[in-house]
Amino acid sequence: MKTLWKALCAVAMVGLTMLPAQAQEKTITMGTLSWEDLTPITGITKKVLEDKGYTVKVVEFAEWGIAYAALAKGDVQILASQTDYVAHDYWDKNKRRLEKISPVSHGLFQAIAVPKYVTIDSTDQLNDNADKFGGKIVGIEPGSGLMRDAATAVKEYGLNLQLVEGSTAAMTAALKSAIDRQEWIAVTIWEPSWMMQKYDVKFLKDPKGVFPPPQSYYWIGQKGFSEQNPHAREVIASVYVPLAEITAINGAVSDGKTMDQAIADWTASHADLLKRWENIKDE
Repeated sequence: MKTLWKALCAVAMVGLTMLPAQAQEKTITMGTLSWEDLTPITGITKKVLEDKGYTVKVVEFAEWGIAYAALAKGDVQILASQTDYVAHDYWDKNKRRLEKISPVSHGLFQAIAVPKYVTIDSTDQLNDNADKFGGKIVGIEPGSGLMRDAATAVKEYGLNLQLVEGSTAAMTAALKSAIDRQEWIAVTIWEPSWMMQKYDVKFLKDPKGVFPPPQSYYWIGQKGFSEQNPHAREVIASVYVPLAEITAINGAVSDGKTMDQAIADWTASHADLLKRWENIKDE
């Protein structure tokens, strides 16, 4: 009897020690940056994982360097990023400890833009009209890939305009104010962006090729993620969000919805698409 009791206790202990590991396998920690292209990708993928029974935690970072360091250390497990250009330096620095999981969107393009009524079409024409632009290019958050490329453009073109660091909100307000007054303004901007839909702006040509071509977004993870989480990897790889849908979600936010509401409405109205994504064998 005593031997049987010990055996039962041993089995119970094994079961208990296995529970945390099983629970851990069903928890995914995502990193993200609070930018309008990455937030919808993160939100939609989170929803698809949750529908498959995963608990998803989202950790927000202020800039790429911190996000990539956290991913390499294992503080987060996955992160959506453009590895080829925008975040190439961070990817290159950490890639031995990271892996690409799957592509999730394509088409990001960013450069210097002006309202369409402005009578120049190329970056190399900015200097001749510096006074009309108030001697500045209105930028966004420091540390972004766009600001890095814009700073390179200022140097490569020998521009006599100051690249002003700030925030996306401040740049948007400056762009709106200038367009309302029909004034000249140069800004750093990107596609997908609801601003490209709402405001009549054009990208300046880039004859020196400083700004990269349209880029892809990938889910990336700490090395070994796919091997350790094969089912989660399949679920993540099933998700692909076209650029136009990202723009539409952000358009809804600009019209007054919260990002969570906009993503929830999008997933509800695309239930058939999500169903097709879910054609994956359960564990």
